[in-house]
Amino acid sequence: MFSHASIPESDVHHLLSNARRRETLAALWRRPEEVTLRDLSELIAAAEAGVTPAPRPLRESVYNALHQTHLPKLQAFGLVDYDPDRKLVRPRPESRHLHRYMDTVNGLGVTWGEYYRALGIGGLFSVVASLADLPVFGAVDPLVFASALLAVFALSTGYQLLGGRGGRLRGLVNWRR
Repeated sequence: MFSHASIPESDVHHLLSNARRRETLAALWRRPEEVTLRDLSELIAAAEAGVTPAPRPLRESVYNALHQTHLPKLQAFGLVDYDPDRKLVRPRPESRHLHRYMDTVNGLGVTWGEYYRALGIGGLFSVVASLADLPVFGAVDPLVFASALLAVFALSTGYQLLGGRGGRLRGLVNWRR
């Protein structure tokens, strides 16, 4: 069994290269209590199909794949506790570090969610500090801080969608050619 610090990055990428394993971890993180294999397979099948309930053949396929392949592999790396006899699965705390790999990381080495959160908190602090007339901040109109924050949000979003690491629209444009 591996601790999260000892899983080589290549193995992490191999584990997360499969959409079903990614969805399994995400579903388990949303429901940190023990869950039955059947309930888990229904959640994942519904996510794959985009409808609830998912078609029976898909639910059965997901159930078998989880039972035979994905859950044993995740358990071997110490990411889940899986009892194949009782068909119960639970995420291990060690699995939480994989969040970072499942989010797109920007050029600063942080996830886009972390970046936008920090930007929002910094902007909110700047506006409130300006309204409270704190030194340095009080000399600037709060509208300037709010406008600058919105401009940085817009530029960051454009970079993320069009050209940056993880550029989503770039992939769509290339796909249509």
